[in-house]
Amino acid sequence: MSGSRGNGTSLPECEPEVLSSPGQFVMGVRDGYERWAPTYDDFPNPLLAREQRYVFPLLPRLLNRHVLDLACGTGRWLERFLSVGSLTGVGVDLSSAMLRVAGEKKELSGKIAQADCLRLPFRRSTFDFAICSFALGHIQDLHSFAAEFSRVMKPGSDLFVTDLHTEAYATGWRTGFRDQQSAVQVQTLPYSAEDILRAFYSAGCECVTHVGLCLGEPERPIFGEAGRQKLFQAACRVPAVLFCHFRRDSRATVYGRMP
Repeated sequence: MSGSRGNGTSLPECEPEVLSSPGQFVMGVRDGYERWAPTYDDFPNPLLAREQRYVFPLLPRLLNRHVLDLACGTGRWLERFLSVGSLTGVGVDLSSAMLRVAGEKKELSGKIAQADCLRLPFRRSTFDFAICSFALGHIQDLHSFAAEFSRVMKPGSDLFVTDLHTEAYATGWRTGFRDQQSAVQVQTLPYSAEDILRAFYSAGCECVTHVGLCLGEPERPIFGEAGRQKLFQAACRVPAVLFCHFRRDSRATVYGRMP
């Protein structure tokens, strides 16, 4: 979270950014994650905490299933999938810096790959379940992304997608972090739920549900640890996370690239 240091409470050297501030330095996606990667896992993020709190109970049975963590970053969700018995768990990301961090985790060894999400290195109808967490805003061509994502999913499979909610974006929330040098904002595009639903519908997916998630009491300590307690109540009044659950339509044809 950005802004002043408030009441003088000492903050960690790097903290998750939630609310933008005039002094933020805006970086491109590749450079931003290169700089963020070494500390990405070190400090709690209220948006990730809220997402996890909602999504964990919704995860389908993954034992002996082929699962994909698309735009996996440091492998946060992939670790979870493997821990509950996924037969084949794979994480894909374009950021070499984030993948270096993921690769240092013993349980993820051999299970991550660098690839463009618009050209995935998998055959058609490979995965039983997939998640794409907080990455849509970094993608320029949403329709091509949805088509490629859908291409690698089996008919009837489930896809979970989360991102920063457009209402939060409109009130100043941004993706970013603070380190010893400055507060950094990573460039993002604010896609609405309608934008996302249209793209996935055209890619042969039906929307099972979509919901805006507000922060709650379980996220309060994260604000306190970052010295942003005074921002907590206002932050809770805005939908922070957009969650979409799609299902690959077994009757649809996806016009993505051939395997």
